Amino acid sequence: MSTVEAPLYPIAVLIDELKNDDIQLRLDSIRRLSTIARALGEERTRSELIPFLSENNDDDDEVLLAMAEELGVFIPYVGGVEHAHVLLTPLETLCTVEETCVRDKAVESLCKIGSQMRENDLIEWFTPLVKRLAAGEWFTARVSACGLFHIAYPSAPETLKTELRSIYGQLCQDDMPMVRRSAASNLWKFAGTVESAHLKADIMQMFEDLTQDDQDTVRLLAVEGCAALGKLLEPQDCAARILPVIVTFSQDKSWRVRYMVANQLYELCEAVGPEPIRTDLLPAYVRLLRDNEAEVRIAAAGKVTKFCQILSPELAIQHILPCVKELSLDSSQHVRAALASVVMGMAPVLGKDATIEQLLPIFLSLLKDEFPDVRLNIISKLDQVNQVIGIDLLSQSLLPAIVELAEDRHWRVRLAIIEYIPLLANQLGVGFFDDKLGGLCMQWLQDKVYSIRDAAANNLKRLAEEFGPDWAMQHIIPQVLEIANDSHYLHRMTLLRAISLLGPVLGSEITRSKLLPVVVNASKDRVPNIKFNVAKVLQSLISVVDQSVVEKTIRPCLVELSEDPDVDVRYFAVQGLQSIDQVTMSS
Repeated sequence: MSTVEAPLYPIAVLIDELKNDDIQLRLDSIRRLSTIARALGEERTRSELIPFLSENNDDDDEVLLAMAEELGVFIPYVGGVEHAHVLLTPLETLCTVEETCVRDKAVESLCKIGSQMRENDLIEWFTPLVKRLAAGEWFTARVSACGLFHIAYPSAPETLKTELRSIYGQLCQDDMPMVRRSAASNLWKFAGTVESAHLKADIMQMFEDLTQDDQDTVRLLAVEGCAALGKLLEPQDCAARILPVIVTFSQDKSWRVRYMVANQLYELCEAVGPEPIRTDLLPAYVRLLRDNEAEVRIAAAGKVTKFCQILSPELAIQHILPCVKELSLDSSQHVRAALASVVMGMAPVLGKDATIEQLLPIFLSLLKDEFPDVRLNIISKLDQVNQVIGIDLLSQSLLPAIVELAEDRHWRVRLAIIEYIPLLANQLGVGFFDDKLGGLCMQWLQDKVYSIRDAAANNLKRLAEEFGPDWAMQHIIPQVLEIANDSHYLHRMTLLRAISLLGPVLGSEITRSKLLPVVVNASKDRVPNIKFNVAKVLQSLISVVDQSVVEKTIRPCLVELSEDPDVDVRYFAVQGLQSIDQVTMSS
């Protein structure tokens, strides 16, 4: 191929590939657009590649999505921000396609490009694009237009700003619910760029129109942005214009709208003062906690601690706590699980006395719930209660329930308890721990679920770190080593796992005198799985014991295992021997 024809090659190949029947080939060529643009150079990219992409009428959404994504980062390939406007044409076409994800990606890319364009170019190229889309005959164009106003508006002259506000107002009253939904979900972005005077007049009028829409999907999207909108207003304006809407929506006939209010209510509290919270938002929140739809109660229950944090303890005890008691006995297990995940956080808010009198019975009730997720959520947050009521009361009231859960029929609950044990050990102290929980830790090593046995081995390591090698020698090691004689090979494998974890914590001397002989003895086990795990444990202990012990005890054992009939045993034994050789060479 001659040097004159060389630059033509990439665009020719691209055209051929984009017309190919194979979708993967078309997709790959789109993903290589930046490479092709670099080969063509900036001028030919502007004059040939971009017009070709604008005319490309591929009907596969995956290809169009990839193109929309690529064009969003294409400014450097067309010659910088002064030529960024050439990218608007293909993206404008993509904003009108039927597939939502393609339109969304095209809008996202237009916003990226628009945020980098110069002010004059925005007025000359970007704003007319927004107006064309907003006036589009097909609803998809108008849906896309709503997401672009916040880019076009700030740089527009005053007359154009007035026109843009008017156009957005028309989109809020569009015949198509999809357009009104898009206008509702993008209103808070547009509001963030509008001047304060017009915010109170024009934007709030649009907001009120959307909140009175007959479609619940439009109303709930209006609610979704109301917290962000409220933060743009002065507290008194927020209380006057947004608060009544939210209070009304907390009683909306659509449960989806009430669900959205339950999610947004806490954020709105930050925008209004304390008085409206007490008089308006608190009664609305109590209504949501007692809603007849479980989904609404789930959303409201998940915010109960956050809501209590902005109330005085007296108000929380008087209004929220009765609802919490009701929710702890809710007929929906998902409501109880949502409550259990946050209710512990109420303890620091309410203080010691209220926690002991009011919350503790609720915790105990949830700890004994029939649904495992409820019990799990309570267990994972116990430390928040301990900080408030102290370990003595915690151990008296909650420890019996914890011991009961340690033998729960659901293995995930047992796993959560195991993971909480080191924290509990730290809080209870060594004496109390030995009396109440020591036996459980050994019991878990022989659980029928592997994840529990593995977690139990890790638990022993963390306890040894917490209480020290002397405590471990007295309370852990004798009982752990007894498992070496267990008839079940899986329990013997758990022993090996525990030794590999405890060795580094207990140090060289204890490992050499107590742990290593058990491992070497296990190398004569009849089960191959035990033997190759012996090889892996010996390899892990090389760095723990002295070099003389490695040569005298570990190497001979690995040499013997390297001649085993089982291929896996030989493999791991050879790996161990190689590790010894590497350590020897480096030292």
